[in-house]
Amino acid sequence: MDDLKKENKENKESEVTPKYPPRVMSGIRVTGQLHIGHYFGALKNWIQLQDQYSCYFGLMDWHGMTSAYKTTKEIKTWTRDMMADMLSWGLDPKKSIFFIQSRVPEHLELFMIFSNLTPMGWLERVPTWKDSEEENKQADTHNLGRFAYPVLQAADVAIYRGALVPVGADQVAHLELTREIVRRFNHIYKANLPEPKPLLTENPAVPGLDGRKMSKSYGNGILLCEEEKELRKKVNLMVTDSHRVRREDSGNPELCSVWSFHKLFSNKQDQEWVVQGCTTAGIGCGDCKNKLFTNMNDMLSRARVRKKELLNNSNELDSIIDEGCERARVEAQKTLQFVREKMKL
Repeated sequence: MDDLKKENKENKESEVTPKYPPRVMSGIRVTGQLHIGHYFGALKNWIQLQDQYSCYFGLMDWHGMTSAYKTTKEIKTWTRDMMADMLSWGLDPKKSIFFIQSRVPEHLELFMIFSNLTPMGWLERVPTWKDSEEENKQADTHNLGRFAYPVLQAADVAIYRGALVPVGADQVAHLELTREIVRRFNHIYKANLPEPKPLLTENPAVPGLDGRKMSKSYGNGILLCEEEKELRKKVNLMVTDSHRVRREDSGNPELCSVWSFHKLFSNKQDQEWVVQGCTTAGIGCGDCKNKLFTNMNDMLSRARVRKKELLNNSNELDSIIDEGCERARVEAQKTLQFVREKMKL
């Protein structure tokens, strides 16, 4: 009898506050062409996740506009190029939903709702705002969009009822503000939007050509579908062990950027060849770079061909984009209807 009462109570609650299946939501800010750091930091994980979860992956052009508001004409080109990269590297529109943030206006409506219940103090304490405030002022990007960035991020996740957000261990703290905003909404309006939890994923640091972290702002990256001639040039520019002055000097792979790339692109046999040859001066830095170029080019060449096909066939690419945005918007509208009902709007 008690079990029956409990079951009836749960059924009644589920009718009032509908329960949704857990979903993965993630996105990439539109700021230019994708480089291989984006693959190992995000896309590689997404490709694996699309076989395990219901996934929503977005190209976040509103976020990109916070710093590119003076060069907005480039955003559309970047967005199409990034979508072609994602598809050419293995993301499947039949398995996941891909969308462009600005094509789903419900993001901004939920952002406005969340903005009104987010205390200023929460945003003023965000490390990424505090740490880059002077830099933003110098770049003329010290604006409301950058300040309210975390609130829009919370809306991006909540609009699809995202329950899991793939992040590296160093990014978990950034997700907490999203959880707090959703939690406050649920508390005020007696709702049950999922509080997104971090889905810890491998996020290896990918060095740039100069040994620093690969970044568009540093100009030290290798594009996801870098052309063969340009790839060769960039591999040759990679920084090697500074202690290895002459060919006959032995080296230390751990002090060499080239070795960092071998760990990402070369198989176990080639990695052993690099370590053995470098530490005994059996191979030169040129030999090491030639091997890396071959392995990288083999991997990039397959995606390079597919990307060209997509960009040359605008109908196919546009169809994938349109369908993904339409599917995303259907779900976003469901969420907003639920939100409005809870708020008595």
